[in-house]
Amino acid sequence: MAKSRRLSPWIRSQIWQRWLNGETLKTIGRALVVSTPGVWQQIARTGGIAPRPRSRRVGALSEREREEISRLLARRKSLRFIAGKLSRSPSTISREVRRNGGARCYRAVSAEQRASKLACRPQRCKLARLARLRRCVARKLKQYWSPQQIAVWLRETFANDPTMQVSHETIYRTLYIQARGALRKELQRYLRTHRVLRRPRTDGTNSSASIVDGISISERPAAVEDRAVPGHWEGDLLFGTPTSCIATLVERATRYVMLVRTPSKDTKTVTAALRRTIRRLPSQLRQSLTWDRGSELSAHKELSISADIDIYFCDPHSPWQRGTNENTNGLLRQYFPNGTDLSHYDQRHLDRVARQLNGRPRQTLGWKTPAQVLNQMLR
Repeated sequence: MAKSRRLSPWIRSQIWQRWLNGETLKTIGRALVVSTPGVWQQIARTGGIAPRPRSRRVGALSEREREEISRLLARRKSLRFIAGKLSRSPSTISREVRRNGGARCYRAVSAEQRASKLACRPQRCKLARLARLRRCVARKLKQYWSPQQIAVWLRETFANDPTMQVSHETIYRTLYIQARGALRKELQRYLRTHRVLRRPRTDGTNSSASIVDGISISERPAAVEDRAVPGHWEGDLLFGTPTSCIATLVERATRYVMLVRTPSKDTKTVTAALRRTIRRLPSQLRQSLTWDRGSELSAHKELSISADIDIYFCDPHSPWQRGTNENTNGLLRQYFPNGTDLSHYDQRHLDRVARQLNGRPRQTLGWKTPAQVLNQMLR
C-alpha cells in the first residue's frame, strides 16, 4: 500500500472528491488501493477541509515553456533566440536560466518544482492577524454560537468596520487547520459536533416505538404546516444515559425552546412534567403538540384533556416529520453530550440553557432570536 505522503496528485484529488461525496475512509481506500491510515493522514492534514486547488499566476512560465527552454539550451541556442521562440522577453528567460543553475545545469523538472515551491506564500489568515477579532470570535464560540451565527452577528454589529468581519468558512478553516495558528484547537469542543474532522453532511435514520390510539400527523390541520401562528409544538425525550433524560419542547413558528426535567422516562412521570409546563402557557400558545411514537406518551389522552392541547404522532421511523425538534435536539447536544447523566441537572439549570438557546440568532428566522420572534408574534 502507498503511504499518503507519496500519493500522486491524481490519487490525492480522488481522495478529496470521494470524501466530499460522503464516502468512508475504508471505502475510499478500497477503491483507490490505498491503506485506510494513508487516506486518514491525507484528510486529517487539513482537518477534513479540502485544500484549495493550486493555480498558476497569469504570465508565469508554464511547464511546457520550461521544457522548451531546456531543449533549446541543449542545442546551444542563445537566450535571445529562445525568448523569440517563446514570445517572451529576453530578460524573463535570462532570469529563469540564471536562478536555476545557468545554461549548462538548467533542467525543466527541477525548475518547475522550485517555482512551485516558491509560489507557496500564503498570507496569514485574518483571525491570526487581528487580535480583537480573534478574541471576539473565541468568546462567542465559548457561548456555543455557531460560526455562521458569529459571522452574521459581526456583520450586523460592526457594519462599518471591515476589520471586525469574517466569514463563517474562515472560522471553520481556522479551527480545523491548526497550521493557521489563530484559534486554539480546544475551541472545537464548543461546536455543535465534536468531530476532529469537518465532514460532509450525511443522512441518518432513527427508530421509534409504536403507540396505541394516537392521532396520526396526517390528520394535523394544514395551518400547523404554515407556521403562520405560534402555539404548535414538537416534543421528544433527549437522553444522556439510557436511564436519564429531559423532555424538549420546540415551538414550530418561532423555534422557541422549553426544557422539562423528567426524573424518569415512564409515562406517569413524563406526562405529569409536560402537563405542569404546558398549563403554564397562555391559551394561544396551547394549540397542538407533535410527538414521536415513544411509549412515554402512552397516556396521551389524559395529557390532551388535562393540558387542553391536541396531540399528534409521527409515522413510525419518520423523525424528519419533527424536523424542528430534531434540529433543536442536535443543538442541545452542545450542552448535554451523549453519556451525560441528566438526572444531576435541576429545572433552574435547564431554564438557563433554554434562555441561552432562545437568545441565539437563527438563520431560519432571518438571524433574529426565537425570543424576539415570539414576542413579536404575541404582540
